[in-house]
Amino acid sequence: MQPLHILLLIAAYFGVLIFISYITGKKADNATFFKANNSSPWYLVAFGMIGASLSGVTFISVPGWVEADSMSYMQMVLGYVVGYAVIGLVLLPLYYKLNLTSIYTYLEDRFGRYSYKTGASFFLLSRTIGAAFRLFLVANVLQLLLFDEFGVPFWVTVTITILLIWLYTFRGGIKTIVWTDTLQTLFMLIAVGVCIYTISDEMNISNIFSYVGDSELSKTFFFEDYKAGSYFWKQFFSGAFIAIVMTGLDQDMMQKNLTCRNLKDAQKNMFWFTIVLVIVNFFFLALGVLLTDYAQRNGIDAHKDQLFPIIATKGTLGLATAIFFLLGLIAAAYSSADSALTSLTTSFSIDILEVEKRNSKEEQEKIRKKIHVLFSFILILTILIFKYIIANDSVIANIFKAAGYTYGPLLGLYAFGLFTKTKVKDKIVPFICIIAPVLTFITNYLTIEFFGFDFGFFVLVLNGFYTFIGLTLFKK
Repeated sequence: MQPLHILLLIAAYFGVLIFISYITGKKADNATFFKANNSSPWYLVAFGMIGASLSGVTFISVPGWVEADSMSYMQMVLGYVVGYAVIGLVLLPLYYKLNLTSIYTYLEDRFGRYSYKTGASFFLLSRTIGAAFRLFLVANVLQLLLFDEFGVPFWVTVTITILLIWLYTFRGGIKTIVWTDTLQTLFMLIAVGVCIYTISDEMNISNIFSYVGDSELSKTFFFEDYKAGSYFWKQFFSGAFIAIVMTGLDQDMMQKNLTCRNLKDAQKNMFWFTIVLVIVNFFFLALGVLLTDYAQRNGIDAHKDQLFPIIATKGTLGLATAIFFLLGLIAAAYSSADSALTSLTTSFSIDILEVEKRNSKEEQEKIRKKIHVLFSFILILTILIFKYIIANDSVIANIFKAAGYTYGPLLGLYAFGLFTKTKVKDKIVPFICIIAPVLTFITNYLTIEFFGFDFGFFVLVLNGFYTFIGLTLFKK
């Protein structure tokens, strides 16, 4: 596929998104930007959330993970089911009862102003890092496939990427995203289906399920070594807690749920979203088995995050596969990144600057638009910094590691708030939430060093536990 063709494909794709933005952004105000005027159909939210949850990271990293870790990621996916059940049955009723725009205003009611600002700040840090990880991966692929051919430097690629997101979200915000995410999820799922079909056809596979089941790479459950990061119960419970914090305690994901007409619709959305997400993740892992075998049979030297892009665009799978791969990659990346930019703008505007307490609606909108631009620049800067410090591990592993340290205090705060009636010394909360991740890092380092025990993604739970203990020690 020629670089010019890729450029035309991207231009056409964003033309469609900008058209949707124009339609949904008419007469938009802050209520539209933040909550879509509480008018989103639940089935659109559910379908669009699939793309936002998976993102370009899952699209690239999960298939590439299979070569080294088989299908162990499915253990974490099964844990997600438990986490989403907690969100639907515990957190969503709370959010709708309090009629929240930002979910972190709950912390002010429960603990006080310092806790509220701390929770919002940890979300801003967590989501900025997560969005930067995701966009970095996609910018790298676009640089490799397209912009290197035109001599465009990486920083320009990143800037263009963020500019396009800003362009179709600055008016309608979350209302636009509910509709664009639906389209982008559709493109992503079609892309996976086309890639699985073409690879299985190329390898003369008549029954994909039998082929994957017979493969050595299809091992899913790991009970042998409790010290390993892939041990079943570690990954299962990590998955449950990751779902709770990265969806239920995340303004990005919950903002979409809060645009539904009522609690019942939001819960239906979460139920169907969970079922489809498990199925989709299985197909991503199955694709990873096919890609790994295809690379070995054809002598293709591609591993981890490079496996899928190289085979799809530089292999012998045909032009259709390359086109749908690019569409799927761009769709998966932007369905996550656009909502991240909107939720960062929402949280900073409401939680940090408290724009809703200002008298003039015109003033509120001006501030929101400035914050939207500010976070666009912050994402660009974070991606460029990350470019020079990224490890060799798959990007998805780095995201979950980062989540364990940045979302852990949120887990501890909400757990303490929901399951106890105890008041805490509000001014001490920021210090507790900073110390907890430090203690988590030290604990994990020492257990690996002296006992060979790796907490893996379970550092999230350990971090939340330390936060919970700290809040208990400084109760009123």
